[in-house]
Amino acid sequence: MKFIDLRSDTVTIPTEEMRHAMFSAEVGDDVYGDDPTVQKLEKLASSMIGKEAALFVPSGTFGNQLALFTHCARGTEVILGEDCHIFEHEVGAASIIAGVHTRTLQTTNGKMDIKRIKQSIRPDDLHFPETSLICLENAYSNGAVVDFEYMKEVFSIAKNANIPIHLDGARIFNAATYLKTDVKELSQYSDSVMFCLSKGLCAPVGSILAGSKEFIEKAKKKRKLLGGGWRQSGFLAAAGIIALEKMTKRLHEDHENALYLAERLSEIPTIKVDLSQININLVFFQMTNMKHSPEEIEQIFKENGIIIFAPEEDGMMRFATHYWITKNDIDKIIDVMKMM
Repeated sequence: MKFIDLRSDTVTIPTEEMRHAMFSAEVGDDVYGDDPTVQKLEKLASSMIGKEAALFVPSGTFGNQLALFTHCARGTEVILGEDCHIFEHEVGAASIIAGVHTRTLQTTNGKMDIKRIKQSIRPDDLHFPETSLICLENAYSNGAVVDFEYMKEVFSIAKNANIPIHLDGARIFNAATYLKTDVKELSQYSDSVMFCLSKGLCAPVGSILAGSKEFIEKAKKKRKLLGGGWRQSGFLAAAGIIALEKMTKRLHEDHENALYLAERLSEIPTIKVDLSQININLVFFQMTNMKHSPEEIEQIFKENGIIIFAPEEDGMMRFATHYWITKNDIDKIIDVMKMM
């Protein structure tokens, strides 16, 4: 059975074009700097994102944690949102790898309060850790897209305090698509940025960390330290090149399907969905009258050829649209939802 997989846009598998490119890729040992396809990917990525240099890394979590490890001295403090991906979903890695203290601030639609950011930057005091980094995320894990003005304001605060900004841009191309702008307009308000090739762009593996040449040279050595030195990784980079050149150009289709899915869900009386909050390809909604347990709901979907994450106990759910989800698939999903 071919399953409709709504769990995340990380489930996207390579296109046929990617598979052919991977098969025929010219490769070499990347640790020695000998892989021409990786070099092509990194050059393309840095150019698209508007940074001097880029580094191919195994995953988004790896890229984010490598950024913290490169920016921050051990025992310093990082300011970030209390529900951002780096803090919530990266296994507490910042405390282990970079050895930093995280100072989390409450967020609203992906934004920390500007006044609280200013107040949270530590003064030079014997009792306090030094503030070494501010982390932003765009698009945010809850699907919200953060506007230019906010990013610019936080960047200005950071520059005045001589603190770098790292941007978790796992879905930055989705954010740029929603804002109808070039991705460079968002990345300019950061000193480093990570974005995923395997999250909605159909590449099988990998993310990019980008920044200044000096920063990337430091990060490259630390990537090696963490066991992230690639060998013939051009086979993977070949798919990443297509992801950037072609798949970034079609993300509006996923956004349109997400809105269509949200509109269809809103037709069901027992479902609450805020259509105004559908910024990218993520649809959050609540089932208000669950007649089945979360486990039963997950099984019913699976029996109908659909894979989901079981709803929370309060009925909260998230569906993700992506390259392999069509409007016909969405209509089938709604039919199953109506059975609940």
